[in-house]
Amino acid sequence: MDDPQHPHLSRVFRSGSRIPGRRIRARGRGMSAVELEERSVPDGAPAERLDKVVARLFGVSRGRAMEWIADGRVRVDGKRAPKGTPVRAGARISVEKPPPDQPAPQPELPIRIVHADAHLVVADKPAGMPSHPLKPGERGTAANALVGRFPELAQVGPSAREGGLVHRLDSDTSGLLLAARTEAAHAMLRAQFTARTVEKGYLALASGEIHAGGEIALPLLHDPRDPRRMQAASDAAYAEEHGARAAVTRFLPKERKGGFTLLEVEIPTGVMHQIRAHLAFIGHPLAGDALYGGPDLPGLPRHFLHAARLAFRHPDGSRARYESALPQDLLQVWTTLP
Repeated sequence: MDDPQHPHLSRVFRSGSRIPGRRIRARGRGMSAVELEERSVPDGAPAERLDKVVARLFGVSRGRAMEWIADGRVRVDGKRAPKGTPVRAGARISVEKPPPDQPAPQPELPIRIVHADAHLVVADKPAGMPSHPLKPGERGTAANALVGRFPELAQVGPSAREGGLVHRLDSDTSGLLLAARTEAAHAMLRAQFTARTVEKGYLALASGEIHAGGEIALPLLHDPRDPRRMQAASDAAYAEEHGARAAVTRFLPKERKGGFTLLEVEIPTGVMHQIRAHLAFIGHPLAGDALYGGPDLPGLPRHFLHAARLAFRHPDGSRARYESALPQDLLQVWTTLP
């Protein structure tokens, strides 16, 4: 049934083997040692895109190969090239390998371990803690905390900085975070996120009264006016032209009070700021979300968003489900609303 006060909320929103090679170490002023490694594409090898060649020749994951290429660390016959460049037999591929940038172990950081077994770790991340470092040496992240407790996480995944994390949460979003303890588990879990079969449930406090559940299926892209923000693209041609990412947000109102609505939210996709941007688009930004125009509330120094549920197929074949209750700061805000 359509909501007479908010008819838009009852609709669905849519828009249309390693090869021998040379190894050199170089050190510049003020720099740590840099390892340059060069390998040649074997005779008779078929033409193949650069990221695949780098992964095979240097024995790394394709994700790591793409990271090196994006950072400008890979050269083909002495010249930088994009990841899709066709590379033929005889080409010389050199890689400037970065210094180790694994998260520094910080077991003292506060993070609650919800579950741990031989395959994975589920943690409850507090608000104000980034998921993982964005640059070498950065500390204070969930990845630092987890590597401090489970050192093997530093060796898992396509990026050394991520400490085995399978997904991410915004710094000010609290809740459940999943990490893999083995490469096999990481690959299996990531495949589920890619296939959109992981159940990701959130609790969110939206501004305004929402009387009906709905689905927002609008692609998201970076706002050209403010790169910190994401914006929904309701025009299919514009979305395609600007490389917007598909995003689907489903919501259901639980309770209303004080001009706000507590929502249960599910997202099969996982785009940056997805819930925040989608709710702002329909005129109901999150409480405390200044970036997206959300109103302030006393005692709320962050946006009201908590990752409360994760359900997926465990590497052992069973169905796994984990939950996290609303943290004290958000619970206090909710209970004191008039």
